[in-house]
Amino acid sequence: MSNNDMGILDSKRPDFDELLSQIATYALDFNITSKEAYETARYCLMDTLGCGLLALKFPQCTKLLGPVVEGAEFRPLGTKIPGTSYQLDPERGAFNVGAMVRWLDFNDTWLASEWGHPSDNLGAIWAVSDYVSRKNIANGLSPLKVKDVLTAMIKAHEIQGILALDNCFNKVGLDHVLLVRIASTAMACVLLGGNFEEVRNAVSQAFIDGGALRTYRHAPNTGSRKSWAAGDASSRGVNLALKSISGEMGYPSALSAKFWGFEDVKMKGAKLSIPQPFGSYVMENVLFKISFPAEFHAQTAVEAALELHQEVKNRLDDIEKIIITTQESAHRIINKVGPLSNPADRDHCIQYMVAIGLLEGKLEAQHYEDDIAKDPRIDRLRDKMEVVVDERYTREYLEPDKRSIANAVQIFYKDGSKSQNVAVEYPIGHRRRRKEGIPLLIEKFNANLATRLSPKKCAQIKDLCASQTDLENTPFNEFSDLFSL
Repeated sequence: MSNNDMGILDSKRPDFDELLSQIATYALDFNITSKEAYETARYCLMDTLGCGLLALKFPQCTKLLGPVVEGAEFRPLGTKIPGTSYQLDPERGAFNVGAMVRWLDFNDTWLASEWGHPSDNLGAIWAVSDYVSRKNIANGLSPLKVKDVLTAMIKAHEIQGILALDNCFNKVGLDHVLLVRIASTAMACVLLGGNFEEVRNAVSQAFIDGGALRTYRHAPNTGSRKSWAAGDASSRGVNLALKSISGEMGYPSALSAKFWGFEDVKMKGAKLSIPQPFGSYVMENVLFKISFPAEFHAQTAVEAALELHQEVKNRLDDIEKIIITTQESAHRIINKVGPLSNPADRDHCIQYMVAIGLLEGKLEAQHYEDDIAKDPRIDRLRDKMEVVVDERYTREYLEPDKRSIANAVQIFYKDGSKSQNVAVEYPIGHRRRRKEGIPLLIEKFNANLATRLSPKKCAQIKDLCASQTDLENTPFNEFSDLFSL
């Protein structure tokens, strides 16, 4: 389309889009007062770091880590990468941490009109906080405290999660990591000392970047990029924040500009909206993945499958069909038939995950690897599965006071008998099951620490993380040091 087709262009600089100003104001000025949000952020920090350490057992992850090129480290002021000896510039550090914590699809989740994993923002938050702390000390200033990091996590969760409530990016083919880039950009700029104009300029740049395609999350192209896409997004957030801090301009109508703006180009003309003010709602209601390293919409399906394991493990040949009842979102993204070519394909297939649960009575990261996936019983079970959508499950998935993620599994046998229809409406990581879930989350964290760190460091970290006050008051560089090799 030419300028003539669009009419004469008005070159007068518009006011900034209101949403850009709201994000910048919140990121800089909002005072978090919720005790629950800070307590949940502590558990989120623990769980996210544990997931990252566990990912270091997998060469497919570790081959991507380290500096951009061999030897390009950033000592003594660089970001220390947990579970490694790397010390990198903050942008590369954000990629490393972001890729680690997302690799196994085992960190926290937010489900609304859009889906995502708000703890992916820890890549940018960790990297910038460590860099700023070490730089401050070198200049005779005080480092950041862990409480500053928890505050940044609460706000990054909120920005990503509130934008996801009513805005469905996946329906226009965009991946949810664009929300990681937006939230990471805002909070990285704040942690770097940016003012209101700099934060707002940076956020406008984050929207102008557009969004990654979801191609790598879906058949027939499902692949490992989905495990490092969030690291890429968080590192881009650091990059844009650094540019804005250096004085790079922003773009006032990045969202609303006719034809050229994000809403017209990427959202097919739909206007971005937020149904409630930014606060601490998302962190308070975030979903923890405690039991299974699996796409979150399948968590309750796997839990149901485990309940049926003892009944079916010796009756596999007697099964005629398996009915999985789910919500529309799960049907849309993880209902998958046909060959599954890699671990990234398998951990986004509800039938595969249910099959492993029925066969093994558990689901762990190694169950997605090729040596287990070649078991012919898995595909025989998948071939007998039918996925159906329940309208109530779909409706209550979106209701603010419920946000259930329900699934049910039922086995039908050749002799006409059938199993109980095992329905699980809320996963163990849901706010409604916090009391049950937190002790298991701590067990998960402790086990993950032990996969990478010495017993002495594990004990120090456990003791520190057990106290909200002690953890919040710890200089962040000292906390980071505990995780380095």
